[in-house]
Amino acid sequence: MAEAVHRIHARHEFRGMRTVEHYFTVPLDHSAAGRDAETITVFAREYVAAGHTPEEAENLPWLLFLQGGPGGRGNRFGSLGGWSKAAAKDFRILMLDQRGTGLSTPADRNTLPLRGTARDQAAYLEHFRADSIVADAELIRKALGIPYWTIYGQSYGGFCALTYLSFAPEALREVLITGGLAPLTGPADDVYRATFQRVAARNAEYFSWYPEDREIVERIAGHLRATAEQLPDGSPLTVERFQMAGAFLGGNTRVDSLHYLLEDAFVETPGGPRLSDSFLDQMQGVASRRSNPLYALMHESIYGQGQATDWAAWRVLDEYPEFRPDATPLLLTGEMVYPWYFEQDPALQPLRDVAGLLAAKSDWKPLYDMARLARNRVPAAAAVYADDIYVDRKLSLETASAVRGLQVWETGDFHHDGIADDGEGIFARLLGMARSGRR
Repeated sequence: MAEAVHRIHARHEFRGMRTVEHYFTVPLDHSAAGRDAETITVFAREYVAAGHTPEEAENLPWLLFLQGGPGGRGNRFGSLGGWSKAAAKDFRILMLDQRGTGLSTPADRNTLPLRGTARDQAAYLEHFRADSIVADAELIRKALGIPYWTIYGQSYGGFCALTYLSFAPEALREVLITGGLAPLTGPADDVYRATFQRVAARNAEYFSWYPEDREIVERIAGHLRATAEQLPDGSPLTVERFQMAGAFLGGNTRVDSLHYLLEDAFVETPGGPRLSDSFLDQMQGVASRRSNPLYALMHESIYGQGQATDWAAWRVLDEYPEFRPDATPLLLTGEMVYPWYFEQDPALQPLRDVAGLLAAKSDWKPLYDMARLARNRVPAAAAVYADDIYVDRKLSLETASAVRGLQVWETGDFHHDGIADDGEGIFARLLGMARSGRR
């Protein structure tokens, strides 16, 4: 295996923590690593509680945090709080900007055309899944001289953690997962069937809390069918893009913010009622993937193993017509990605052909080693949220049963954003579970 070239950019201390900014040069394609192999940069920021002296910090074990996504950069902490506060008592935390995100070599509408044709760009992005992220982490671990570390995976980070357990378990002291037990087999269609059902139930729950919002949603949908409205970037706000406000339904800490979004949707103008600037500004952040285009490009590929996903959510939508934009009553959607994203979002339009090629790719490499997971010896614990609309409970428990020794804490107290709700408590509980089951 190649070695990562490592350099430290800067060190800072503020608000009770010290940070170190690390840059690593790693192969684009780990299977073709060699002297002349193409390389990219991966950025990581280290966080240490200032209560530890520098000498003490040098002896702390490391914790690698793998965030949600795909396509989300590492968290930027203004101070330690929640799970990071709990973890920093006993760990040095390393937060990756996973390849293609943040300060790592970017992959977006501006940079991808440097690769050449749409086919060239798609071939490049084949190296941006969990297997490559884990291979990056392994080179980083070795460059930092870490014999083994604890990993903590949230959502897609949990998917990456299962890949890590599959291909480099010897590097792991223990594994903690929240809302991220990926299905290990099966087509992506199964994931989206479960997702549509969960999101429909969550819609019903939300409108039972805020029945007045049912009328507002219908009013907005009717208005958009009859009146052209534009988001701040100049692109149209369509009914289907408005449905993306269902992203608020995915967590306890965000769900009530949907009500705040809807409550000031309309203003009176000389030409009649129009959508307010405040509402449109907030919808811009919901309906555009400008800041994380890899999410739209790579989302379905995280379920692709040996077969094409072929726009699975779009195809499965035919089985759930209640989610169509012309349905009455209108339902808000979850994390599904559809082909029209690449027609209506200006940040994604240049990548439409690339997205089509990725959706059609039928020879995705395996992300998990079922035999190795079945004989797992790394202490591991996972939180499974009973009503999680993004990572289905039933599929999660099936995965848990396939990983030897994985301890599960199933709870209905949290949704997908549990660690934003009680991160300190969740982290402490999972760490305790993993360590109590250590062999």
